[in-house]
Parts: sequence; C-alpha cells; structure tokens
Amino acid sequence: MAQLLIVDDEAHVVDRLAATVDWKSVGIDQVYKAYSGQEAIEQLHQFSVDIVITDIRMPGMSGLQLIAEIDQKWPKTKSILLSGYSEFEYAKQAMQFQTEDYLLKPVKTDDLLATVARVLRKLEQEWEEVISAQRINYTLKEHLPLLRANLLHELLQGRDGTKWHEKMMRLELGEFAWQRFSLMAVRLDDRFDDPSGEDLSWKEYAISNMAEELFGGRYALWHAKDTHDYLIFLLTAKQEAEGDDPGWIERTASVLQSAVGVYLRGQVSIMVSGTGVFPDDVPACYNRAITAFRNRIGDEPEQFMRLDDEKDVVAGVRSLEYLYEPPALVHLLEAARWEAVEEKYKRIFTGLESGEAISEEHLLEIYFTIASAYTFIAHKNGRLLADTLGADYGRMTTGMPFRTINHLREWAFRTLKLLQEDMAKETKDSRHSLIERIRSFIDDNVTGDLSLQSVADQVKLHPVYVSKVYKLETGENISDYIQRVKMEEAESLLKHSDEKVYVIAARLGYQRPHSFISAFKKTFGMTPQEYRDGHTS
Repeated sequence: MAQLLIVDDEAHVVDRLAATVDWKSVGIDQVYKAYSGQEAIEQLHQFSVDIVITDIRMPGMSGLQLIAEIDQKWPKTKSILLSGYSEFEYAKQAMQFQTEDYLLKPVKTDDLLATVARVLRKLEQEWEEVISAQRINYTLKEHLPLLRANLLHELLQGRDGTKWHEKMMRLELGEFAWQRFSLMAVRLDDRFDDPSGEDLSWKEYAISNMAEELFGGRYALWHAKDTHDYLIFLLTAKQEAEGDDPGWIERTASVLQSAVGVYLRGQVSIMVSGTGVFPDDVPACYNRAITAFRNRIGDEPEQFMRLDDEKDVVAGVRSLEYLYEPPALVHLLEAARWEAVEEKYKRIFTGLESGEAISEEHLLEIYFTIASAYTFIAHKNGRLLADTLGADYGRMTTGMPFRTINHLREWAFRTLKLLQEDMAKETKDSRHSLIERIRSFIDDNVTGDLSLQSVADQVKLHPVYVSKVYKLETGENISDYIQRVKMEEAESLLKHSDEKVYVIAARLGYQRPHSFISAFKKTFGMTPQEYRDGHTS
C-alpha cells in the first residue's frame, strides 16, 4: 500500500483532508501530516512517501521550493500542488519540477481522489517497467558473464545450493544435460606478469575465447577466474557430439597451451581432470586440481598434467576442508549471523564425528580458528575477549585446552552464546546512549533548530538511521517527542510569562500562530489563550 504526505501551513486544511477523505479507497494505506515545508522534509527523511500534496504558498519554504527539493532528493516521490485561483500562473512554474498535477482550492474530494489514483497508477507503471521481464532479460544478458562466473564460484567452493540446473537455465547454461563434466584449470605463468593489470585481464579474456573456439564444437564450456587467479573451465559433451575419445580433451588442451604461447606470447600451465558427476563431484575435483598444481607442478612454468582419479588421491592426514568453506567464520561473526554460525559449528562437528580418526592437531586447528575469530571480533568492537568470556577465557591460556570433540563442541557453543549476549548488550547500551543524547539535545534546544537533520548532525549519524533507531527503541517518532517538548515549553511560557501567543509560537519555531494554536489545542484540548486564562490569577 502507498503512503501520502499532506503539507499546508493551514492546520485545519491538513487535519480535515487527513481525517475525512477515504484514502484507502484509492490504495493509500498511511497518511502523514506536515504544517510547513521544513516539517515535510523531516517527514520525508523518516518515511518512504509515495505522493506529496502541498500548498503552493507557505511561509518559509514555499510549495515550489519543497517540490524542487523533493525532485532532487526523492525523485520517485510524486508531487501534487494545491493553489488558489489567483496563483494559477505561479503554479505553472511547478511544471519544471515534474509536478504531477495542481488542484484549485477549495478542492473537491472526488477530484482529489481521482488525481491521487491517477498518480498512483503512473507510479505503479514506472515500477512495473523497472521490474518488467523485458528489462530484466536485457540487464541479465548484459551481465551474463559475471553472473555465470559468480554461480560457478559457488559451485567450486562447495556452497550448499539446490536447483543448480534451474539456475543454469536462467543464465543460458542449461541447453545441455550437464550430467557429467570434465574440469580444466589454466594457470597464467611468469611471462604474463609483465603487462599492466588491464592488459592481463584482456589476455585472460582472450584465453577464454580461444578455449571456446577449440572446445566449443564438441563441448559446452562454463568458466570463471578463481581466488587463486586460475582460469577454471567446466566442460560437458554436447548432445550432438559423436564418439567417446577420452584423449580428445587432453590433446585439445595441449593445442590451447601452444596457441597461447604463439599468439599471446605467454606461458600457461594446464591441469585436465577425468570425468565426474555433475554437480556433486565438482568441488572435490576442483580442490584436487588445485592441490596437484601446488604439490606436483609447483612453480615450474608451462606444464601440462592429467589428473587421474586413482593416481592423484593423496593418502595421509585428513584435511578439515569444511572448516574453511565460505562464508568464513570471522565474516559470519562480523555480520552477527548467529544462526549461520551455529549451523557452521554443527557442520564442523558432524564432519569430525563422521570421518576418520581425529588427531589432537585437528582439535587444535578448530580451536585456533574459533579463538582467533572471537578475538578479532572482540577487539574490533573495542573490547577484550577476557571481559566477554569470563571463566571460559582462562582455559584459552593454559596449554592444550581440549582433548575430546565433546569438550571442544560444548566450549564452542557456550562461548558463542556469551559473545552474542555481550554484543547484544553492547548494541542495546549504545542505542540507549544515543536516545539519551538525542533527547538531551532536543530538551536543550527547544527554541532552536530541531529539524531531523540538525538532530542527526548533533549525534553525527545519518537522519534515516537516527529516525529508525529512535522509533525502534522508544516506539514513537522523533517528531512526536519534539512536539511534546515544545508543548511542555509552551505550557511553561503561558504560565510564567506575559509574552503574546504569537511571540511564543515564533519562539517555538511555528511560522504561523494558527499552526501553533492548532497543535496546542490538539494536545491540551483548549487554545493557548484559554489555557493561560485558566492558569493565571
């Protein structure tokens, strides 16, 4: 549902339109009120307003000035002008600010609703165009290589994912079965280090095109650049490919290596795998290829190797790969994704229990990973980890703290809870302190500039954040608190001073006395003069 803001320095006009018009009948769910242009700006900072209806002549910021600022800062917000007959020519100037319409006062309810309904339809059409299938498809095609590479990154890193084939279809990767695959890893060697970064990117792109040219007749290719700066290609046989020649990929990869040397004047090393089941075998195949590059090829340039399933399985100590699967533990803690951390812990300890024999070093590896992540987060928040964990911190400073999986698991989940509670308390205390600072500034400057921007500037935060945090913590808007403080000050001035009502109104920031009178009457049930008469002897 849409949101509407009514702006007029005549309070009775604003209140009448807000209260008596059946806005819900045209799709308006929430109506906000402002009695000056500046107050309207504050409301726009706090709320997502779709349509603004504003009077054209107001003291201070006029309606034209208001819609000019709206056009600059909130271009999706639509504006409708209200003007008197004598202001018709003046209203024409508003057209340059993309005002949707202007209505003559006194406005008829049916005309007003019809105009708002038309503007809402226009707004809906604009958003429909933004999210239209045609535009999305165009944008998708424009960014297709990047989106494909990002999806392949997720697959290579073993991220939990479902419906891979559906995602690939959307990225135009699903025209072939992708039931089995081969993997080819290409490492750019030393002779590619000389050119500028821009030239290197161009050569990587050229290698991808060369691979497509060589393999594309028989295989569909899907490639990405990984975190090690290797070019990783997945290949699956096209349906029309005939025969089964297991050596063809190797021979063609060798041709690619030679062509890069001749035409790009660079050296590459290439690792080619056997076939695997898609997508389940992709992460393991990729990890084995990277390991083989490190252990068997090393720094030697222009090497070529086939990754055979039986020959290249490395026996020995088990690696806890799932401990380092993205997203990293430290990143989850930094984003305060507590449930995701718990799931990662469950995966880690389930992997320990379901695997081969676990050594003391494996327990240390997990412990050090968790402890370093905790320490980083605590220090980043300006706290000592010892203050957060209490007695549990002591175990971290005494040799080998855990000798069983169960003890390590219990410590991990218990300390996670302590860290979560400490950060939540820190956030709560920080917000409470912020509310106190906001209220103190308002209390001390009741007769000064109390715009949302001035309050935000005082606490050095963005106005939208200040508004949302204040509402979240107190249950009311900042404008409600400001209004209440102003009314308390007005009450005191009426009781203890002889100042005229219009002087008090100006002192409290009301540009017209009747706006002040309306606000005061709404709060106390009587006019300022009636209140003064009843509280002075």
